[in-house]
Amino acid sequence: MPHFEIHASDVSRAKSFYSGLLGWRFSPMPGGEDVDYHLIEGTDFVEGGSLTGGLMRRMDAQPASGSPVRGGAMTFEVENCDERYAWALANGGAEALPPTDFPGVGRCAYVEDGEGNIVGMISAPKEGS
Repeated sequence: MPHFEIHASDVSRAKSFYSGLLGWRFSPMPGGEDVDYHLIEGTDFVEGGSLTGGLMRRMDAQPASGSPVRGGAMTFEVENCDERYAWALANGGAEALPPTDFPGVGRCAYVEDGEGNIVGMISAPKEGS
């Protein structure tokens, strides 16, 4: 079962950012109180399914904004890459890679989430590309 974790200095702010960006919900994980661990709930996360995720308090200093990628980049499918990118920038995110068309792949963008993490968004390629 693939699992990913997002580390955040401000867990509340990160929950708000990802709730707005991707429609996720969060529930505290029993036994994870010491690190403020929350399980991610959303369309792509089904109990017993093939993808799980968590959000937790960062255990060390937050990486400097604009520095090179600080871990694995997570990329999620969205309906409209440009619209979600604009939302992210208006809600505490910062540009990492503006929306760009990749022939045969789709339209992709990356933003910093305000917590030192990079998150990618991709939407289906337009017909003919």
